[in-house]
Amino acid sequence: MMMSYLMLLAGLAILLAGGDLLVRGAVGIAERFHVPPLIIGLTIVALGTSAPELMISVKAALDNAGGIAIGNVVGSNIANVFLVLAMPA
Repeated sequence: MMMSYLMLLAGLAILLAGGDLLVRGAVGIAERFHVPPLIIGLTIVALGTSAPELMISVKAALDNAGGIAIGNVVGSNIANVFLVLAMPA
């Protein structure tokens, strides 16, 4: 049981560190190319966070599992909309 909690804490620490690196990298790109950070956030960061769903959908489509590909896209979009709407609430 204790090992599960330690793994959870380690995972959260890695997640926080990865998020920090993502933001610092995006800010660095924005500064280097003299682009507003908002534009970088709306494009590069958005593409980076959607890449796993894209890869799963492509793999499913290549394996003739169109239902999984469509379900992945629809489910991801529904989750994103509801989570984004829930954050300010």
